[in-house]
Amino acid sequence: MMNRVITIRQSVMEADEAIARRIRERMRQDGRLYVNIIGSPGSGKTTLLETTIRSAPDLRCAVIEGDIATARDAERIAALGVPSVQINTDGGCHLEAHLVSRALESLPLEDIDVLFVENVGNLVCPAEFDIGEDMKVAVSSVPEGADKPLKYPLLFSQAKAVLLTKTDLLPYVPFGMDLYQSDLERLNPGIPLLMVEPLSGKGIDAWIALLRRWLEEKRNA
Repeated sequence: MMNRVITIRQSVMEADEAIARRIRERMRQDGRLYVNIIGSPGSGKTTLLETTIRSAPDLRCAVIEGDIATARDAERIAALGVPSVQINTDGGCHLEAHLVSRALESLPLEDIDVLFVENVGNLVCPAEFDIGEDMKVAVSSVPEGADKPLKYPLLFSQAKAVLLTKTDLLPYVPFGMDLYQSDLERLNPGIPLLMVEPLSGKGIDAWIALLRRWLEEKRNA
């Protein structure tokens, strides 16, 4: 029985990985940037996307929101006039490629420059699954503590950039910035670390510049 369970699981994962490859190839052919946003609940992921959309109106964006329940995050994005789709996993701790593929059918991809997927709030499972993205971006907040990179090495070693939010709380919350930066460099040498305040917009220009660079690089590849 155990061998059968393992075989079935492998088959399901292989099928999902094939879907991820098809999504990636489709986005490559169309020259669309596809960013997988991963972070803990409350780290500021949705607010980051709202501020990004407001601050770069010329970037045609769409958002797929992943949550266990409710459509609240997708509703926040839709209120900005941006195409959005909510995926509810009903207990699942991450999104998978077949769910994203289904959501893409509801988006006007021909009118999109950048597709964001805000994964389910979690630093573990979302890092383990390929959903066809160009890159993973880790969103980490000061109140979570400076020890997160080494505690969750898969995400921080895979990420193409790390956005540290809520830095306005640094005077009030114990946070070892030197430790955080050295651990990041140890896991992922040269990774961009951006200090971003989604609520105030501080640091958002550097984030948008990075998105524009990635988009240009993809279209010129």
